Amino acid sequence: MMKEQSPQKRATVVATITATILTVVKLTVGVMSGSVAVLASAIDSLLDMAISVFNFFAIKKSEENASDEYQYGKGKIQAIAGVIEGTVITVSGLYIIYQAFEKLISHESVKLLTPSIIVMLFSLIVTYVLVRYLLRIARQTDNIVIKADALHYQTDLYSNAAVLVALVLVSATGYSAIDAIFGFAIGVYIIYSAYEIIVEGIAILLDRALDGEVVASIGEIISNHTDVTGYHWLKTRTDGSINFVEFHLVLHPDMKLQEAHDISDEIEDQIKKLVSKKVWLITPHYDPYDDEHINNSAISEISN
Repeated sequence: MMKEQSPQKRATVVATITATILTVVKLTVGVMSGSVAVLASAIDSLLDMAISVFNFFAIKKSEENASDEYQYGKGKIQAIAGVIEGTVITVSGLYIIYQAFEKLISHESVKLLTPSIIVMLFSLIVTYVLVRYLLRIARQTDNIVIKADALHYQTDLYSNAAVLVALVLVSATGYSAIDAIFGFAIGVYIIYSAYEIIVEGIAILLDRALDGEVVASIGEIISNHTDVTGYHWLKTRTDGSINFVEFHLVLHPDMKLQEAHDISDEIEDQIKKLVSKKVWLITPHYDPYDDEHINNSAISEISN
């Protein structure tokens, strides 16, 4: 029996199929019409297709079960994919800016406007539907790869819209420089948009703590338990899919192990409700007294 695909994996398949259709349509119209703008857009769609294929395998790898060799799983592959995709988006933005300057300098005119307008209108509609779908999956899964893919196609959506507006304006005014001006603005926007996804991917790779509000809520959940006399060394991180939490619980010295285990189970259940769409791996440690200062002193000596 075949394993059912996860929503995020299905999303990359849908994105790949969509990018493939757009590539074929744009290439066909571009070759037939001789429109450089449409051919350039076809190359962009070809790049989209390649990235979506890459994202599919990145998610597939990240969903593999933990093993003796990779005991925490391979979830960080998603962060790597996000950084790569953000970098590719940035390079695309720089290339668009370069092309805009080239067109302004060369005073190149836009030709065969009608076929170009038709194909960009089709691309705009298809990309809009895809972006809405990817954003829905991104909200459901909070997956960094799907967020990056949604951002990528969202920049394409704005790019297609801007190109369409530019072509209509050029058709109405005959002023070809409008196309280059719009292209420059699109390039700047794309680079700005890619920055956020790159930063998020790097933060995950560097084991940045979870959001401050989530960490504060975890501290409150632990502190508010009636049988907990204190806690310390609360540490959090995420690999994009799994949230990892560690902390030391200070409990009564004479408490039975079963009681301590039940208390930590109650705390873990409450923590998991904070972000239900995420998988949580929570590791509590039981202390009969608060040894935070002792342990901190030992770590300071080792560091020095």
